[in-house]
Amino acid sequence: MEKGTLVEFRVQGDRRLGIVERPDGKTRWFVVDERGQSHSLAPRQITYTFIGQTYKPSEIASFLEQVKPYLDPSSLEVAWELLVEDGETVTPDQMANLLFSESAAPYCYAAYCLLSDDKLYFKQKGDAYEARTAAQVAERKHQLEVEALKAKGQQEFLTRVEQALKGEVIEWGRHDRQRLEGLEKYAALLADTVRTGVNYDSLARAYPPSAPVLETMTMLGRPTTPQGAFQLLVDLGCWSPNENLFLRRSSIPIQFPNKVLEVAQQRLDFPPIDSDTNRLDLTHLKVYTIDDETTTEIDDGLSWEVLADGRERLWVHIADPTRWLVPEDELDLEARKRGSTVYLPTGMIPMFPEVLATGPMSLIQGRVCCALSFGIVLGTTGVVEDYSIHTSLIKPTYRLTYEDVDEMLQLRVQAEPEIAAIATWAKRRKAWRYDQGAISITMPEAMIKVKGDEIHIDILDDSPSRQVVAEMMILAGEVAARYGKAHNIPLPFRGQPQPELPPDEELLLLPAGFVRACAMRRCMPKSEMSITPLRHAGLGLDTYTQATSPIRRYSDLLTHFQLKAHLRGEVLPFSAEQLKEVMITVTSITQEVTMVERQTNRYYALEYLRRHPEETWDVTVLMWLREDSNLALILLEDLGLQLPMVFKRSVNLGEQILVKVSHADPQKDMIQFQEIIYQEAQTAAN
Repeated sequence: MEKGTLVEFRVQGDRRLGIVERPDGKTRWFVVDERGQSHSLAPRQITYTFIGQTYKPSEIASFLEQVKPYLDPSSLEVAWELLVEDGETVTPDQMANLLFSESAAPYCYAAYCLLSDDKLYFKQKGDAYEARTAAQVAERKHQLEVEALKAKGQQEFLTRVEQALKGEVIEWGRHDRQRLEGLEKYAALLADTVRTGVNYDSLARAYPPSAPVLETMTMLGRPTTPQGAFQLLVDLGCWSPNENLFLRRSSIPIQFPNKVLEVAQQRLDFPPIDSDTNRLDLTHLKVYTIDDETTTEIDDGLSWEVLADGRERLWVHIADPTRWLVPEDELDLEARKRGSTVYLPTGMIPMFPEVLATGPMSLIQGRVCCALSFGIVLGTTGVVEDYSIHTSLIKPTYRLTYEDVDEMLQLRVQAEPEIAAIATWAKRRKAWRYDQGAISITMPEAMIKVKGDEIHIDILDDSPSRQVVAEMMILAGEVAARYGKAHNIPLPFRGQPQPELPPDEELLLLPAGFVRACAMRRCMPKSEMSITPLRHAGLGLDTYTQATSPIRRYSDLLTHFQLKAHLRGEVLPFSAEQLKEVMITVTSITQEVTMVERQTNRYYALEYLRRHPEETWDVTVLMWLREDSNLALILLEDLGLQLPMVFKRSVNLGEQILVKVSHADPQKDMIQFQEIIYQEAQTAAN
C-alpha cells in the first residue's frame, strides 16, 4: 500500500479511519488515525481500503462529514428489492452507483458501511454482498422483532428493579416472575450448605447458574452465586433476610391448587351424604378439647362417665375428616402428597385446606360434630379391660388450654369432676405402661415462635395437663391397634425395637438428670411402621398405631379409613399391599417434613442467639461428639436448645458452665460459643 492510503480498521469493535504511513517489518503497517495516534496493523486487521487517492490524517474528519448524510439504512430496502430476484452479489462500489449514482470514495464508503452493518437484507460473501431471499428477510425481521422485544423487556425489568431497590412497591409482570423464580431456585441452593456441609464457593462451582439467571445477575452487576441471588431477592423485597430456604428447597407444597380449594368449598357448601348412618349419639357427654391457645385444627376431645354397674368409662373422641372425603378423591390425594401438617416457627402449612381443617373437620365448642369415639374401661392398674369404637356425634362442651386444665387440677375445681377423674386414670395408665417396660427420657424441648421480626423461645413445659392428653392419645392408639389386630385389619402399625440400654452400673457413673437421659436417648432405636402389629418398646405396648390426628397426619387418616370401613361392614379401602405402598410414599414425605421442621427450628435458634451476643447462658455438658477434639454437645437450659461447642480446656460431662455466643451465622448453620470464667461473669453482672 502507498503512503497516504486511507484504510478502515477496528478498535474494540468500533470503526476507525487512518492513513498508511510506512511499513512495520515485512507484513505490518504503521497507520495514523485522525487523533494522531499510531497503530501497527496486520493486513487482516484492515477492513476496508480506499483505492486511487491519498489522504492526510487532518482530512479524515471532513471525509467522514461527507459520508454521514448517506448513512440511511432504509435505502438498502430499495436496493434489495431490485436485486433479490436475480440473486447476484454486489460490491460496495456497485451499491454506491445503485443508491447514489456516484462512485467517489465517500459514496463507496457509505455503501460499505450500510452493507457491513446490515443484518436484514444482505449477507457478506467474500468482498461482495448477496441479497437474502424474501423468506430469509421475513425470518430475519421476525428475529429482530423478538430481540427488540427482549431488549425492551430487559430494560423495563431493569427499571422496575431500580424502583424496587428504592423501596417502591412493584407489580411484577409474568416475564419478571419467571426471572425471579429462576433466581429463587438458584438462591435456595444455599440450603445445601447445611444439608451437605459444602461451603459457598464449592456450592457456586458445583451448581453453575442457568442462562436466564446468569443473564439477570450480569445485567444487574451482581455476583453470580447463590448468595448473590439471595441478597438480590432480599434487596428487591421479594424475600425476607430469614427466608426459609429449607422449605423452598423441599418438595413440600406451600399453596393448595385451585382445583383442591374449589372442591373444599363445594364440600362446605354442599356436604356429602354421610356414609355412617348409624352414628352413636354421644351429645349428652361433657366433652373437653385441650390444646394450645393458638391451635386451630382441633382434632381430639375427652369425656368421662360412670356406667350403670359402677365402672367408669373414658371416651377419647377424634375428629372425623373422612366424613368429608373418600379415598383417592382430590382432597385425599392432596393430603397424601403433603403427608402431614407442617409446623414451623413462622406458622403452619396445613394438610387440608383451612376452610375444612379449622371448620367442619374440627371439634368446635358448642357444635354437633362427627367423630370417631373410643370408649375404654380400664382396670384399677390401668390395663384396658374393655373397649368399643364408634362413629359418633358429639357436642364439645369446653375448649380449654393446657394452662386452664393445670389450674383446674391444682385448684381441684368441684364443678368439673370429669377433669380430675380423667387425670387420675391418666396417672394409672402411665404407671401401668412403665410396669410393662415403657422408657421415660425427659429432656427440655424448645418451642420457637416467630411473630413479625421477633423470635420467642420457650421451654415446652411437660405439665400435668399435657401428660393427661398424651396418655389419652396413647390409649386411643393402643385400642385402635388392638381392634385392627383382633379383626386382621391392615393398619399403619407403629413399633419400636427393644433398646440396648447401658448397664445400670455404667449409667450410674454418669451424672443424674440430663446427661444420663441423653446417654439413654442415644441408645433408642428408630420407630418402625408396618401393616402388621409390632411391639412398641418405648411406650411399653404390645401393639400401637396413631389414630388421634387425622386432620394433621396422613397415616392417622389411613387408620380412620380402614377402621370406619370395617365398622360399616364394608370392603376395606386399602388392601395390605395397597396400604404398604401408600405408607412407603407417605413415610418418605413425612421424613422430609420432619427434616424441614428441624432445620427451620435450628435456623431460628441460631438467629435468636446471633441477636443476643452479650447474653450469658447457663449450659450443661451433655455428651462428647468428638472427645479427642474437645467437641461436646451442650444444653442451654433456659432455652431447651442442644448445640455443639468446642472447649479450650478439659471439662467433665454434667459440668455446668457459663457461655456466650462468639459467632453465629444461621444461613451457614454455624454457631460458636466461648466460655466465661467466674470473674468475668461477676463483672458482667455488676
